Parts: sequence; structure tokens; C-alpha cells
Amino acid sequence: MRPALPQWSGTLAVKAAVFIAVMCCALAAMLGVLVHVQVTNQTVGQARDQALQRLTQATERYEAGDTLWRGAGVDPPELPRELRDLAVAGDRGTMVADRAGRPTMWAAGPVDGERALAVAVDYSQQARTIEGLDRAILWSSGLAIGATLLVGAFAVTRVTRRLHTTALVARRISAGDLDARVNDPRTGPRTKAGPPDEVAAVAAALDSMAASLQGKLLAEQRFTADVAHELRTPLTGLHAAAELLPPGRPTELVRDRVAALRTLTEDLLEISRLDTGRERVELDTEQLGPLAERAVRAAGSDAEVRVLQDVSVETDRRRLERVLGNLVTNAHKHGRGPVVLTVDGPVVTVRDHGDGFPEYLVTHGPQRFRTEGGTRGHGLGLTIARGQAEVLGARLEFANAPDGGAVATLELAAE
Repeated sequence: MRPALPQWSGTLAVKAAVFIAVMCCALAAMLGVLVHVQVTNQTVGQARDQALQRLTQATERYEAGDTLWRGAGVDPPELPRELRDLAVAGDRGTMVADRAGRPTMWAAGPVDGERALAVAVDYSQQARTIEGLDRAILWSSGLAIGATLLVGAFAVTRVTRRLHTTALVARRISAGDLDARVNDPRTGPRTKAGPPDEVAAVAAALDSMAASLQGKLLAEQRFTADVAHELRTPLTGLHAAAELLPPGRPTELVRDRVAALRTLTEDLLEISRLDTGRERVELDTEQLGPLAERAVRAAGSDAEVRVLQDVSVETDRRRLERVLGNLVTNAHKHGRGPVVLTVDGPVVTVRDHGDGFPEYLVTHGPQRFRTEGGTRGHGLGLTIARGQAEVLGARLEFANAPDGGAVATLELAAE
């Protein structure tokens, strides 16, 4: 099982910083190794040539019978055994080894059969040169990596900041703020901020989508409002004409359908007012328990009201009664009894014992005239309830009980 990584490790800035750091370290290591090998080979080669040259001179002096200078001798005790064996075997060679605690370049060759003539050349300066080079490579690599990380982090942060802004605007749009726009400074053919890039393309596409969505929703809202207004006048005449019909079963059917059509028209008008966002609440302090009982009676419902904990709330009584009435009516119409309204502090739940809410409604909330399977719809009641709850600043959620039945939960702000 792979260990869970912290959330910050998945951000683009962290990934880019890690990638830049790894690439910089790899490049610095490769260049450092190349420089080290090149300079070391050159330095060692020069020291070897010098040692072999001195060995040649010492060999000539030895064969001429002259006295050898200091640092040259036959079978010196400090001579490394590997180099002595090579010289005794008849070959010349060089080797770096310590001599009295100092790095020394040895050169040795054969003389007098089983003996080795060796020359020692001080290698301290060359060793210090290589060590200084290695330190310089490490320091310069560290500085280069740090500078590259700073520049890379600055560049990546600018991009991620723009992406973060785009994501925030997308969340605002999904929450219903259709006026939100990214307005990236790089969108457009000619901008002072620089040429357009991929982030600007995403921002422009999001702004275009939001504008298109806003236009369609506004057209839908205007259509709803226009239809509702146009229906009011003929419905008024139709209602008056229905009242003049003689008593009888056909008259009752006509009046019932006219009343249903008037209710639908009023619901459409209410939705159009909610869509405009211009609704204003008239706040007052109300006891939630008695208010819930009045809402149930006004809905003509026999739902049971349970008050576990009564509380005072500052709310618009008319709108709250409308919300509770719609929830209770929907529970009776689309669910099965018993229907129970429970007041527990500032939380009100309405539950039936039917088949529960459709999955789309639990996931996405109520949708106008949406039906499930072609036969089961929830009309406009829940849409109005959700809209009025938002006007009140309350939260309305829909769920299904584990043992069956739909549960609508309204959470108000208590005093």
C-alpha cells in the first residue's frame, strides 16, 4: 500500500520546483564531473610528464656514475610496492601516493636488473588545485541551482496564480454567480501583459462559456416571466367564466383545472421574481414551533408536528411558511404517510415514508418540471422552497432516510 502524500505535494508549483531542482542537480552533477575529470586528467598528465622527465634525467646521471639529487634513489623505502614491481619487471610507470604525509607523484624504472630507480615529485600543489576546483564546482552548482529555483518558482507561481484565479471564478459560476469573469490580461490578440498563452486560452473559454450560460438563463427567466404574465389575464376571465357555470360534476372538474392552472401561473411568477434576485425579506422574531404548526394548517395537511426544542428565529414569516408548506405538500403529493415535521432548535425536517427523492434531486437539487422515468415529477414546489430558503439565508438540503422515505432539512440561523 502506497503511503498517502500530503495535499500540498500535488500542487503544480511543488511539482515544477521538484522537477527544476532534479534537472538542475543532474545538469550540475554532469557538468561538474566533466570539468573535474578534464582538469584532473590534465593536471595529473602534466605531473606525470614532469616525473617521467626527471626519471630520464636521473637514469642518465645514474648510468654516468654521477650523484643523484634529492628525491631520486634506488629502491627507496617509500616507493609503493606496485610501482616497484612494475619497474623490476622492466617497465616504467608513475603513481600518486603519500610520502611523509604529503601527496607525491612517483616515477620508477628498471636499473641493474632486479632494482628500481625512483623519482619523487611533490604533488601537493596539484592536489590543492583539484580540491579547490571541486569546492568551486560545488559552490557554483549550489548557487546556480538556487538561482534557477528562484527564477523557476517565480515563473511557475505567476502561472499557478492565474490558474488559481480561473478556478476561483469557475467555482463562483458553479455557485450561481454568472457575472463572474476571469478577464485575464493576456486574452485578446494584442495585450500589454504579453502574448496569449494556454492559461489565457482557458480563461477566455471560461468567460465565453459563462457569458453564453448567462444569456441562456436570462432568456429562460424572461420566457418564464412573460408566459406567467401573459397567462394571468386569460386565466382571470376563465376563472370568472367557470364561476358562472351551473353546478355539476363537469363544472367541478373545470373549476379544479382552472385553480390548478392559476396555482401554476402564480408559481411561475414567484420563480421569475426569485430569478431576478430582487426579493427583499421583512424580518421579525418568530417562535419556530408555532410557526411550523401554522404552516402545516395553512397547507391543509394532516402532517404530524413534533417540537423537540423550540427556538426563536429572526426570519420572514410569510416566506418561511411558504417553504414549510411546500415541503409538506410535496411530501404528501409525491411520498406516502405518515408525514412528520420535526422542529429541533433552528433545524426543521420534513419526512415522509414513500420511495424517497430521485437520485438527481439529492445530487443536484430540484429542477423545474423534471420528471423521473416519465411519470414522476416534483413540479415547482421544491424549486420555490429552495429559492425562498436562499432569500432567507437558510440552507435547504434533500436526502433519503436509510429505512426509506424522503427527508428535507431546513437549517435556519437562530438568535
